Amino acid sequence: MRSANLLNDFAFKYVFGEDCKEANDALKSLLTVFLERKVNHVVVKNSEMVKDFSKMKNPRLDLLVEFDDCTTVDLEMQLRQTKDNLPIRFSYYLARLHGSQQLEGKYYGELKETIVLVFFNVNLIDNDRMCNTFTLRNDEGLSFVEESQDRMKLRTIEMAKLDVEKSLEEMNEQEKMIYYFLNCHKGVDDSKIKMMIESDGVIQMIEKRVETISDDGWKKIIEDFRKLHENEERMERQLELEEAQKKVKEAQKQAEEAQNRVNEVNQQVKRMIHKMYADGFSLEQISSYCSISVDEIQTLIKS
Repeated sequence: MRSANLLNDFAFKYVFGEDCKEANDALKSLLTVFLERKVNHVVVKNSEMVKDFSKMKNPRLDLLVEFDDCTTVDLEMQLRQTKDNLPIRFSYYLARLHGSQQLEGKYYGELKETIVLVFFNVNLIDNDRMCNTFTLRNDEGLSFVEESQDRMKLRTIEMAKLDVEKSLEEMNEQEKMIYYFLNCHKGVDDSKIKMMIESDGVIQMIEKRVETISDDGWKKIIEDFRKLHENEERMERQLELEEAQKKVKEAQKQAEEAQNRVNEVNQQVKRMIHKMYADGFSLEQISSYCSISVDEIQTLIKS
């Protein structure tokens, strides 16, 4: 087994986002396969790696690329199980990405297409398709705008849906690439990986990039990834604690408000009993009217 492993955020960004020919070729191959459109040129907008792990909980774009026609794509690799709601997270990424375009002095019709392309290793969408594309539609599936004018797209890749027992002959290009992602760490020890490296031009491009990273480089990537997610787990636990404390305070507040309402009712009853007594009602009459014992009424009158 080699140290190479594509199943974490850092590895994904190192392999596809670094400013070198091998990484750029691998990125173009990835986008061509999963966006199903020819990609001749891309520019990586945020290839730098974030070093401050204390800030990594903030939502971030894993890899932001721009095509010749200014279409912008955010690639996100989400492999770790998280309590954060993935659909909400990804829709936020799409909205933020689309809204980041500069429109000053321009018409809305000049907005460029934005695509969030996300890879994750859980079953999230209730169908058999590994790849799904989402756009703005109503309850009956009617598109809000014409297809040619739909500028916001969310494309999901659910790697967990891949049938890893399929033969290479039965796999399409997307399935082959996902298989490579899932088993890259095995290298040529995996017969399918070995065959793809030998015969598949797209996989060869990505493998060439993977091989440019040394074992020490891969170990650092894995260590950085571990530190990042340890910090995220700490922050999630802190958020859970703060949420629990918030609920306790809210329950205490509600209990205090309920007690205050009870006290106010008691004061109203007390004032009413004093007035009835002052107006000449007997203790027995007040008791019958208020459903309170005569002894309690005497106590209230004296207080």
